[in-house]
Order: sequence, then structure tokens, then C-alpha cells
Amino acid sequence: MRLIALTALVAFALDQISKYLVIQVMELWRIRSVDVFPPLLNFRYGENRGINFGLFGEGSEASRWILIGLAVVICGGVLIWAARTSLGRVARIGAGLLVGGALANVLDRLIYGYVLDFLNMSCCGITNPFVFNVADIFIFAGAIALVFFAPDEKKQAEKGQ
Repeated sequence: MRLIALTALVAFALDQISKYLVIQVMELWRIRSVDVFPPLLNFRYGENRGINFGLFGEGSEASRWILIGLAVVICGGVLIWAARTSLGRVARIGAGLLVGGALANVLDRLIYGYVLDFLNMSCCGITNPFVFNVADIFIFAGAIALVFFAPDEKKQAEKGQ
């Protein structure tokens, strides 16, 4: 559990630091847009009141609290499952990334009422209208790590018989 907690703390801190630097120090909240390495990497200010990529973002104050509660329950579930399962190193890191990223977005919702987003990537003549943040990257990477590196309990049960 120590590796999960440390990874979660690092993911949480990196997300919050990146948001502070880009949105506050670079004043992205004011200038709204910075082309960093166009079209592959751009900073675009975004306030995400929904789920990933702003889906279902027209929600009410109640939906904000539902999303906060859901994220906290999922984090708790992942931590309980991880404590009861023999996870390898990559899966434990994945669990930490997922939990740290989710809690970083929860903090945004608690402080601002929405999640701060600033990353935008486009490629190959396709303009991507969506923005995301470092926490979203960690959540996605953590989920992928858990899918591919967590033990398959069905296969383990069949081997044990």
C-alpha cells in the first residue's frame, strides 16, 4: 500500500502544480490560449463541469456533488480491492495514478466547482476541441495499468483447483 500511496501523492502533486503554473503563473485564465508546439500541444483554458472531455457538463450543483461522491467511492473501492489483492509493482503504480488523479480532480471540484483543464492536442489535420489535464492522463494510465497488469482472479482460481 505504501507504493500506491506514494504514487497517488506524486500524481496529485504533479497535477496541482501543473495547473498552478499554467493557469495562474502563465495566466492562462486571462489569455485563454497558448500555442506551445502546434498543433500537437496547445494550452487552452477550460472549466470542466462534467466528466471526461466535458461530457454532461451542463450539470447542476447536485451533479457536481454526485461526481465528487462517485470519484471518492471509486477511489475507496480501488484502495480496498488493492489491499485485498496481490498486485504486482506496475498494477500498484497504476492504482496510485488512478487514485491520485481522481482526487486531484475532486479537489478542483471542491475549490472551484469545476475541474481546471488546459491541455489540448491535435494532429494530422484534425482539430481536437477538447481539453484535459495531467490528472486525466494519470487516471487513464492507471486504469490501463490495472486492466493489463492486475491479476485475473478467475484464471488464478482455475489454476488453484
